[in-house]
Amino acid sequence: MRTLKSVVLTSGLLVGSLVLFSNCTESTKAGKGGASGSDTTKKGADTTASVNAKGNYPPLDKAKYDSLTKRLANGDTTGHWPVKGAPYPVNGAILPFKRVVAFYGNLYSKKMGILGELPPKEMLAKLKTEVKSWERADPKTPVQPALHYIAVVAQGDGGKDGKYRYRMPFKQIDSVLSLAKQANAIVFLDVQVALSNIRDELPLFEKYLAMPQVHFGMDPEFSMKDGTKPGKKIGTYDAADVNYVSDYLSGIVRKYGLPPKILIVHRFTRKMVTNYKNIKLHKETQIVIDMDGWGEPELKLGTYRNHIFPEPVQFTGFKLFYKNDLKKAPHHMLTPEEVLKYKPQPIYIQYQ
Repeated sequence: MRTLKSVVLTSGLLVGSLVLFSNCTESTKAGKGGASGSDTTKKGADTTASVNAKGNYPPLDKAKYDSLTKRLANGDTTGHWPVKGAPYPVNGAILPFKRVVAFYGNLYSKKMGILGELPPKEMLAKLKTEVKSWERADPKTPVQPALHYIAVVAQGDGGKDGKYRYRMPFKQIDSVLSLAKQANAIVFLDVQVALSNIRDELPLFEKYLAMPQVHFGMDPEFSMKDGTKPGKKIGTYDAADVNYVSDYLSGIVRKYGLPPKILIVHRFTRKMVTNYKNIKLHKETQIVIDMDGWGEPELKLGTYRNHIFPEPVQFTGFKLFYKNDLKKAPHHMLTPEEVLKYKPQPIYIQYQ
């Protein structure tokens, strides 16, 4: 496996008198072979061609959809959840019919998440164990395994273009797709734009997003709109950025006759996502606001209550850290049973 020189990017969130740090991200040295228009491997192109034919996906059961979204509200009486006025998705929607349980990381690094930390067979076996734990905790909700791959990584070196991000080679994405197939998992391609922008990065992955099993994630933490180097402060996305991605994904769904795309938007501060009320929902894209901070259970719950619960978009997610959540003894990593007590219940779970 290729090894990369790295720096560690950290950021923090003050909640009351406590500081909640986000994922400490090991960033990579810029190099050749990243995802660009000319870097289309034959394997990737052939795979795309094999799935682009418009398929027939299960028709939407609207009554069941309504019942499940109400169940996810978990007894909320504030009127925030379930979200009102959300359009029904096109056929073949994963949410809210299944809970997605994902392993996050990068194949080049053992420090960016569990996806790259363990050998592939061991990683997939551990993912299977986590899937079973969520099935036991909530037998009424089937679990969809997933691999959440960081396809564009914010880094401490500006690189040739001064954008402080490294685009992963397509051959690495092909490897993730192959691993996912072994586990009947879906795939998320996650982007940390740094000093680039989402409009320049997202279109590079269309050949993968044209596959029905591939979805997308955008990370405001490393979206440095003011030109600050990533890792120096927490970045931000506006509703306009989320709308651009949602519109783009919706266009791909229509173009290729696909089931809805899931869009993950990471968040652990208020300013990471601005003007949330202006985020537009589409029947072709399902948006998940993912609580992305680490810390002791009380702090994570506080962040969820302060920044996810009161600003409803569509669905919610929650990240669990195998190491960072345990930094302050004697605290523990939250169990599925504990997370399921939250209002609303997260329908997307990510392990790092």
